[in-house]
Amino acid sequence: MKIKVIIEQNSKGRYSAYIDDDSITFGILGQGNSVNETIEDFKIGIEEMRETYKSVGKDFPELELEFKYDVSSFLSTYSNILTLSGLSRLTGINKGLLSHYATGRKRPRSSTVLKIKKSVHNFGNSLMDVDFV
Repeated sequence: MKIKVIIEQNSKGRYSAYIDDDSITFGILGQGNSVNETIEDFKIGIEEMRETYKSVGKDFPELELEFKYDVSSFLSTYSNILTLSGLSRLTGINKGLLSHYATGRKRPRSSTVLKIKKSVHNFGNSLMDVDFV
């Protein structure tokens, strides 16, 4: 079963991960000071839920996790690959403003989120056309 897991940064700079699927009859929450720590905490929650189901004789579904990030979480996760300067060139969004999004000091409008998403996808697609000899 494929489930969507949302990762968000709160106003205090901590991260949360939760299931965004109405068909799931249980809830799991992961929290941490980084995206990776949050994902690991979420996975521990899955294992604990699996054990709970097992202890009452219920089958726990096999889960395929699909992580979805808010802008702050995305920028934090990929900051070692995509610099704010590079992302600024890709998106046309001021580097300082991207920094505010990355730290959670400001939240981007939905049109800005879409602009970042399209720019990153277009960049990734353009890399697929690169050929090496």
